[in-house]
Amino acid sequence: MRVIARKTQGGSVCMGLPNLPPDYRPTEKEPYMSPLQLAYFRNKLEVWKAELLTESEDTLAALQEQSLSTPEAVERASMETDHALELRARDRARKLINKIDKAIARIDVDEYGYCEQTGDPIGLRRLEARPIATMTLEAQERHEKAEKLHRDDRRMS
Repeated sequence: MRVIARKTQGGSVCMGLPNLPPDYRPTEKEPYMSPLQLAYFRNKLEVWKAELLTESEDTLAALQEQSLSTPEAVERASMETDHALELRARDRARKLINKIDKAIARIDVDEYGYCEQTGDPIGLRRLEARPIATMTLEAQERHEKAEKLHRDDRRMS
């Protein structure tokens, strides 16, 4: 395994992470959050971020090409609704990119893969499904129940 220093998409230097074999997948057999696993998840996050940025650029280009000067009111209203939906989707993507950046920063400081509530390993299967996860499934469920109770309490008052 060769360890390299390389520039990430954000321009920061990533020290100590190895080159990934093309067919690598994390397994339970290797040490949790080994350098290979960290490199795998960093790569997964960077690819996801690049895809979101490309989609965002495509959306902006499409919105700029479309003209809102359509004379027919129904067609114009439909276009405005489509634009509002696209802009909401882009806002969600922006928030997701922020979470991706935070996950990459956790990799950089060797905190990735561990629950921010309990310190327990989040687990490879959960991270594979949601690489921006910051809590174990159990901690996330407790957090969501507490949030729901808090929302319900505010509605009652």
